[in-house]
Amino acid sequence: MLRLSLRRRRQLLPWLFLGPGLLWLIVFFAIPLVNQLNVSLQSGDAETGYSFTWNFSVYTDAISDYSTQFLRSIGYAATATILCLIIGFPLAYFTAFKAGKYKNLILLLIILPFFVSYVLRTVAWQLILSDNGWVVERLRDVGLVSEDGRLLATRTAVIAGITYNFLPFMVLPLYVSLEKMDRRLIEAATDLYASRTTAFRRVTLPLALPGIFAGSLLTFIPACGDFINAALLGTPRQYMIGNVIQSKFINILDYPTAAALSFILMTFILVGIFIYARLLGTQNLTEAAF
Repeated sequence: MLRLSLRRRRQLLPWLFLGPGLLWLIVFFAIPLVNQLNVSLQSGDAETGYSFTWNFSVYTDAISDYSTQFLRSIGYAATATILCLIIGFPLAYFTAFKAGKYKNLILLLIILPFFVSYVLRTVAWQLILSDNGWVVERLRDVGLVSEDGRLLATRTAVIAGITYNFLPFMVLPLYVSLEKMDRRLIEAATDLYASRTTAFRRVTLPLALPGIFAGSLLTFIPACGDFINAALLGTPRQYMIGNVIQSKFINILDYPTAAALSFILMTFILVGIFIYARLLGTQNLTEAAF
């Protein structure tokens, strides 16, 4: 009996540790998710109220009415992700292999923007890209911006803001993936007469792929649903699907459409995660991210 009791305790122990986390997810994720699914299938308006009517047509209407914003969100997020990879990979590579005693300082500088509010960081870009700012003036000097041209309130400004705000999410997984790399493999490749370019392409890059994919997911997923950068750095012509959802929920009070748009966006993101899991596996993702 004593042995059976100890076995039961051992079986219950993992659930005891998982209990608080599971309860948190149920209360603050699962229940709101089910509630939003219920809301998305309602019909009516803010004045007369909403009622549950299995209104599946709201999904097709949402896709047809806001397909432009969906495609714009995907395009902006994909462009920002690629830019983050182009900027972040050399930075992560230098930090992992060349920084030496300055490694901790560089890592601190990478995460330092997180100590400032996301909104304040985006507002700062309004000053950087303002029509009379230093950046625009220098671009006018070299002819990249016309005399009456501007950067603020354009697609370029929105993508630049997204790239800046989500760059650390790309750099940190890349750094972790490169830092734990066995450098003797690179030395072995050079000993076998491989050039530095070949060694990078055949050794470093494949070993860094988990970090690349993890960083891409951590950058692309939140960038798809972002609305702050488009609202502060763009105009309604640059609005993303996050701006539409925010407006539907808060201003227009069209809750079914807003909930449907949220579920459509979430479905797209889940499909992307599933494709990643099929390609590399979730274990590689967690190893690269942490």
